[in-house]
Amino acid sequence: MKRIMLKLSGEALAGEKHTGFDDETILKVARQVKELTDEGCEVGIVTGGGNFWRGRTSENIDRTKADQIGMLATVMNCIYVSEIFRSVGLKTAVLTPFECGSFTKLFSKDRVNKYFAHNMVVFFAGGTGHPYFSTDTGVVLRAVEIDADGILLAKSIDGVYDSDPHLNPDAVRFDEITIDEVIRRNLQVVDMTASILARDNKMPMWVFSLNEENGIVNTVRGNFHGTKVTV
Repeated sequence: MKRIMLKLSGEALAGEKHTGFDDETILKVARQVKELTDEGCEVGIVTGGGNFWRGRTSENIDRTKADQIGMLATVMNCIYVSEIFRSVGLKTAVLTPFECGSFTKLFSKDRVNKYFAHNMVVFFAGGTGHPYFSTDTGVVLRAVEIDADGILLAKSIDGVYDSDPHLNPDAVRFDEITIDEVIRRNLQVVDMTASILARDNKMPMWVFSLNEENGIVNTVRGNFHGTKVTV
């Protein structure tokens, strides 16, 4: 894969602390991304905001405002993670779909291509810029827009299961599954809007554990241990 989109959940960024940031976890990701960019791979990254904000669980705040707070949580995550990436020698840029003063630049495909041409890792913060859309939809949308070869979903579990493995010890993991089957069985690899967007734009996804040693590098190189979601 020449150009990839990597999705990091907010919970994954928090490590065992389950909130905030775990620098060692982020450094492991940064070193793998540096290895890939040194080989010529172009890497875009979307982060979730769940290590800071789960507004949809509150009944005391308007949904639109809750989603706006969530978008800002992803901006904080991208700025923080991008700085950790810089500490290992990577060049980074953070793009958002709305103005954030001097903190970020506005997203455009031309700008992304320019940054990739300068061997930069591009962070896509702020989701789609609209409420009622998750970072799942944001990552698929940006992957489609920038012509990524595929989406790498680094999660807290090691693939796609037929039921929740945290609740069902007999849950079965798929080595490969079609996006149509994911949608039909409502397996929640990404949310339904993102699933349909991926299907309609033929965007494959690789789901694996962020805790796997060199899991990101292994996936790009074809030594994959997880679930491939085909289109």
